[in-house]
Amino acid sequence: MSILGTSSSSSSATSSSNWLADAFSSIQSSQNQGGILGALASASSNDGSIGSFLGQATAFSNNFALITQNNTTSASSFYAQIAAQNDQTRQQQQLQDALDALQQTQQMVQPANTLDPVIYFANGSTLDTNSNIMTFQDGTQIDTSTGLKYVDPSSLVDLGGGAFLNSSTNIITLADGTQIDGTTGIKVDSTSGTGT
Repeated sequence: MSILGTSSSSSSATSSSNWLADAFSSIQSSQNQGGILGALASASSNDGSIGSFLGQATAFSNNFALITQNNTTSASSFYAQIAAQNDQTRQQQQLQDALDALQQTQQMVQPANTLDPVIYFANGSTLDTNSNIMTFQDGTQIDTSTGLKYVDPSSLVDLGGGAFLNSSTNIITLADGTQIDGTTGIKVDSTSGTGT
């Protein structure tokens, strides 16, 4: 700790010299008091003459003018600071509102499927563009994503060991791919879809 009561490690040379200059100015100002205190201090030195009274009144007037000027300058500076801060806050709020509005409009616009939900072909086939299933005139359905026959998952019954029953067509498919008609027990020809 230094002699002046401030921490030497936290104060730089510049701040120390400014502090000393301020202290010296304060000491000089206290010796030449102005304003009301200066007027009261010099009142006792009045010799009672009109000239002395007028000189003292002029000094009082000048001191009050100085006080008023300092108050006006300080108030003007203070109000200018408040106005600048309010303006900055208002601009930041307007910017935030504009960004929020932009974000909301971007969330409202969603990419949509531009195709019709169902496309009808001249041969009687249809393509469901939402589920990517093509249905032929005879009812056969193909999954256009994989190219395989489409089977509604809700119509499949697991028989264990890799075999399953398609309850909508009543065809049992074994683990090796062999298909059997569940009603007749006849093997289904995979090319024609009929029993052999």
